[in-house]
Amino acid sequence: MSTTHYGLIGCGMMGQEHIRNIQLLENTSVSYILEPDAKMRAAAAKLAPAAKFVDSLETLLAIKELDCLVIVSPNYTHVSILDTIKKHTALPLLVEKPYFTDPNDLSTVKAFSKNYEAPIWIAMEYRYMPPVQTFLEQAEAITGGVTMLTIKEHRFPFLEKVNDWNRFNKNTGGTLVEKCCHYFDLMRLILNAEPVSIMASAGQAHNHLDEQYDGQTPDIWDHGYVIVNFDNGSKAMLELCMFAEGSRYQEEISALGSNGKIECLIPGPGRFWSEHLGAPPVPKVIVSPRNPAGPTEIDVPVDDQLLDAGDHNGSTFYQHQKFLNVVRGQGQPEVSADDGWKAVAMGIAAQHSATTGDVVKLDFSSH
Repeated sequence: MSTTHYGLIGCGMMGQEHIRNIQLLENTSVSYILEPDAKMRAAAAKLAPAAKFVDSLETLLAIKELDCLVIVSPNYTHVSILDTIKKHTALPLLVEKPYFTDPNDLSTVKAFSKNYEAPIWIAMEYRYMPPVQTFLEQAEAITGGVTMLTIKEHRFPFLEKVNDWNRFNKNTGGTLVEKCCHYFDLMRLILNAEPVSIMASAGQAHNHLDEQYDGQTPDIWDHGYVIVNFDNGSKAMLELCMFAEGSRYQEEISALGSNGKIECLIPGPGRFWSEHLGAPPVPKVIVSPRNPAGPTEIDVPVDDQLLDAGDHNGSTFYQHQKFLNVVRGQGQPEVSADDGWKAVAMGIAAQHSATTGDVVKLDFSSH
C-alpha cells in the first residue's frame, strides 16, 4: 500500500498528539506542517523530522502529494481556514473541535459542509475512548433505553497554549463550547435524539483571575451545570469543574433507564496525575441491572503505547484509524459536519442560558 501523506495545520499541544498517533498507523506520513509559532515548530520537528514546514496555507494547499488535511489551529481560526481551503482544494478533512466558535458563522459553516466535495470528519475524540466505546455498546441493553444521562468532568484548569489564546471567550466560543462540545456530542450519540431546550448555570470562580494579557483579565469560565431536554423525552445533565486537580476520575458518565444503570469511569491523563492518589486506576464500566445480582465492574485497560501518545485514553489513535479508512476510500465519516455544528450550537445555547438566565429552545429538525 502506498503512503498516505498528511498535511497538518497547527502543531501545538493537540497537534503534536495528532502527530504521535498518525505515526502509529501503517503507511502514513505527517509530510507537511503549517505552524507560525517557532517553539511549536521546533517541538513538531522533533516528533516528525521528515516533515517539511511551509510558511502559508496557500503553499500547503498547492502541494499535490497531500492526501488529507488535519486542522488543529486555535478555535477562532477554523472558519477562515475552511474558507481558504474551499478555494484551492477538496481533500478529506479532520477538523478539531469545536468546528466553529462564533454564532454568526453557523450559516457559513453549514454552507461549507453542504458544498465541500470531500469527506469532513469533526474530531470528537471522546467517542473513541475504549471505556466510552464499551459504555456505548452496552448502554441500550442495560438500561432498556436511557431516560436520564449524567456526564461529569472534574479536572485541572485550561492548559497553557500559544499566547494563552484559550483564556478568553472571544477566542474559544466560551468554556461550554470549547470544552463541552465533546459532551453535547456524546449526549446526542448516547440518547439518539436531538435537544429541544437547554438551561445552564456557569461562571468563573477561581481560575486565571490573577493573570493579565494586554491589561485584560481572562474571562473564561471554570465551572457550571447544564440541563438538556431531548425530543424523545430523555434528559441529560453536564457537571463541569475545572479546579478539581485531585480527582481520581476525570470523567464519569452514568445512564439510567427502566431496566438498570451503566456507568463509565475514566481517569485523567497520566502526565497530570497527582502522586498522592497513588497509581492511576484502570478505566472501568459498571453495570447495575435492576435485579438482586448487584453491580458488575468491567475493567477496560488502554494500551500503554496509546496512553503515551496522547492525553485522551487512546481515543485519538482509534479516531485516526477510522479517518484513515475514509481517506483511503473505505468508509464514511462517523462524526459528520452536522454533528460538529450541532455540538457547537448546544454549547452556544448553554453559554447564552448561563449568561441571561433564560431557557433556550432548540430546533434542529428544520436544518
